[in-house]
Amino acid sequence: MNHRLFAPWRDARVLHDDGDVIVVDKPEGVSTHAPDHDRHDDVVSRLQAWLSERHGGEASSHYLGVHQRLDRDTSGVLLFARARSANKGLAAAFEGRDVEKVYVAVAHCARELAPTGRLTHDLVPADDGAMKALAPSPRPPPRAVRAVTQYRVLARSGRRVLLELRPETGRTHQLRVQCAAMGAPLCGDLLYGGEPAPRLMLHARSLTLVHPTRNTPVTFEAPVPAIFDAWLRGRTDPTPLTDRLRDAADRRYALGSDASTTAFRIAHDGDGVRAHVDLYGEHALVHFYEPEADEALLDAVHALGVKGVYAKFRPKQANTLVDTRRESVAPAHALRGDDAPEEFEVRESGMRFLVRLGDGLSTGIFLDMRENRRRVREMSSKRSVLNLFAYTCPFTVAAAVGGASQTLSVDVSQASLDWGRRNLALNGHEGPQHRFVCADVFGWIAGAKARRERFDLVVLDPPSYSTARGSRFSAEGDYKKLASQCLSLVAPGGALLACTNHRGIVRMKFRRWLYEAAREVGLDDVKVRDMPEPSDFPPAPGAESHLKCALVTLGR
Repeated sequence: MNHRLFAPWRDARVLHDDGDVIVVDKPEGVSTHAPDHDRHDDVVSRLQAWLSERHGGEASSHYLGVHQRLDRDTSGVLLFARARSANKGLAAAFEGRDVEKVYVAVAHCARELAPTGRLTHDLVPADDGAMKALAPSPRPPPRAVRAVTQYRVLARSGRRVLLELRPETGRTHQLRVQCAAMGAPLCGDLLYGGEPAPRLMLHARSLTLVHPTRNTPVTFEAPVPAIFDAWLRGRTDPTPLTDRLRDAADRRYALGSDASTTAFRIAHDGDGVRAHVDLYGEHALVHFYEPEADEALLDAVHALGVKGVYAKFRPKQANTLVDTRRESVAPAHALRGDDAPEEFEVRESGMRFLVRLGDGLSTGIFLDMRENRRRVREMSSKRSVLNLFAYTCPFTVAAAVGGASQTLSVDVSQASLDWGRRNLALNGHEGPQHRFVCADVFGWIAGAKARRERFDLVVLDPPSYSTARGSRFSAEGDYKKLASQCLSLVAPGGALLACTNHRGIVRMKFRRWLYEAAREVGLDDVKVRDMPEPSDFPPAPGAESHLKCALVTLGR
């Protein structure tokens, strides 16, 4: 694994460090402080690890006092106490509102704004987790807090406006909700009605206060990201491609710093990169949806420090049939750097899988199913598990590692099942309790229904399109029928993990299909729970994830 790609913190993002206070330029997409102790990808944890690398000692031995927070998707100046002696002065400054904060934002505004203004609202929590801005009242409603912000228009281009914001109070989502209330929701802020954008267009530009131990006025500034001006003027993001890739990888720090997982996606739809990029150990794989390679992107991926870069050229339409082993579709060798072994091992939460980067469009594992494999592993203890469309059996491995009493893997390809056997053996799970059936899955399901077979957990992750052995399947037209057939194989109290990556199937339709599928086989007592997409597969702003997964649990 290329550990420098996933450094705890980048030196260039440290704005000031004098031993008493440390000030950083926080990137968007990183939380100030993790909500639970199991997370280590927040600013505090990562800065402690960075200090440990520079000064020695355990990361937890490096003290950081939190006096200021920025929302996860807000970038910019963030200050911490490094010495406990600085806490008193910082606490007095922040609590006494003696700190001047200046933000920059790009908003969408159809009306003219006064050049300057002062916004005053009473903010109350709404049911959807947002805040609601009310006109100030001498008798505000319960739970209301007063919010005051000064604004100044810096520039305007069409219906987009660049704002300078100076909050006089510090309330949850204050700047976002107040801008929305004046008819200028921030770009990228879908929660408050903003237009889709590559990111939340809010940046903490500067912080001015009296230094807590030196008693002198200081101002710390973080440069405004180049994308702000570009978005204002309707231009493309001028950020160098390598920097965008590094920023995308940086958002995967939790994965990249975990030695038990060595394969995951480092650039997806929501990362502002023109293709999808996966990491498999020390090699990268770029998925193109055009017939020609983007040479600049291949160079930028290689510059990240990987040993070699492979490529797959995927058809734009998922139902387009191609020869997946044709050199123009799936080159057998790396297009940049060194080849990987023909077959090698990657890890996922400690589980081991064999992959091939130069053998067809598929590699042996679908990385977007990582979190679902974790769920299967957690649910499988002493349960019987059926894995349909098993491919190389990663779900079967997860079930076996989780303590399944028995597994059955069904796939039309004997070669894939043989690969799955080797994956099980690699993880130390072999034996008659793990069965493999090479058959057309649709026909096998019909036979299993006739035999009245039942399983505690059924995994259903079919291809979007299939023409195997004369049967034709389209997820858009046939998924509900397939789901109903699979639900008839689930034992009382059991569950069906249903998945599709068909982009034309929206989440609400998918949920409705699953409820209707249950009713068609006489199941009324069912619960359908959406499974969130994995963190390394963020959807494009304003779009829904390609991956829709739900856990359908049957009553007893």
